[in-house]
Amino acid sequence: MIMGGVRQPSISQFLSGRIEFSDEQLDRLLSCMGYRLEVSHRPVRPQLTRSERRSWQLHRRLSTHLSRSGLQEWQPTIERNLERLRTSVRGQPHLRNLDRWESLVRRTDVPGLHRVLTGLDRDSIEMREVSPLGGLLSQDERSEVLRTVS
Repeated sequence: MIMGGVRQPSISQFLSGRIEFSDEQLDRLLSCMGYRLEVSHRPVRPQLTRSERRSWQLHRRLSTHLSRSGLQEWQPTIERNLERLRTSVRGQPHLRNLDRWESLVRRTDVPGLHRVLTGLDRDSIEMREVSPLGGLLSQDERSEVLRTVS
């Protein structure tokens, strides 16, 4: 069945979190229910704990070095870190996030990695909790970033 020009399988994937809808798709669905989508753009400072902000800043710095060739150079370290994390991490969403890290690296998904490294959404924050990217920043860069954490 198609509702508002959006097929049912797409609606199911959206509801399960596997895909995201464009504003246009969401507006079409909402209009079928008597609503309309109103999007307002304004900067909002996310509420991060000190630990989450520190992790975000370190990963944000790493993202400035991330490229396809850089990822290939980092791969042995990332794989060792993933192996180490798999022996110590328990429970969800951590185990699932380790699988996602592994998939992003294996597919050389540089844009996807940039999103996780710099994202301020809850999913990116939880991904960084089990980051396999430890040891990739120089000690000088790491110290510089940590001095700026507020």
